[in-house]
Amino acid sequence: MNRFFMLLILALAFTAPVIANDTMQGDMHIMKPWSRPLPAVSVNGAAYMTLMNTGTVADTLISVSTPAANEAEIHNHIMDGGLMKMRPVGVLEIPAGESAVLQPGGLHIMLMGLTEPLVEGKAFPLTLNFERAGSVELEVMIMEPGESGHDHMKMDQKKTGG
Repeated sequence: MNRFFMLLILALAFTAPVIANDTMQGDMHIMKPWSRPLPAVSVNGAAYMTLMNTGTVADTLISVSTPAANEAEIHNHIMDGGLMKMRPVGVLEIPAGESAVLQPGGLHIMLMGLTEPLVEGKAFPLTLNFERAGSVELEVMIMEPGESGHDHMKMDQKKTGG
């Protein structure tokens, strides 16, 4: 019986980083940051998450950075002349009591000039700089969309190609 509990505790210890990568700072709750695994030859990638403003005042994501890429920017997919294109959005305001969902085919953090391959099961650091909440450092898990807890993304990818 004791052996069973020891094995259970060990199993939970190894899965905790995957489950518990949500971050809270000030009124900003950053949930489920993840990135898709990519072939080693890929030069660009993306990070996704949900940014929830639990406060009574809007906050703005003003910049992002990571050592995993030479440059990181907030981007969005837009329709332009019947074609889906990505464009930088500069800053992202999150109204009080609302959320911004960064997901494939929509808002996302574009990682340009990857400095290391995005390998499934690993993670990389990402810093989000908010106007009010300040600088938030978090770990972005590299996993397939269904593993991130965002199963709806597979459907979104079919619709948008993103």
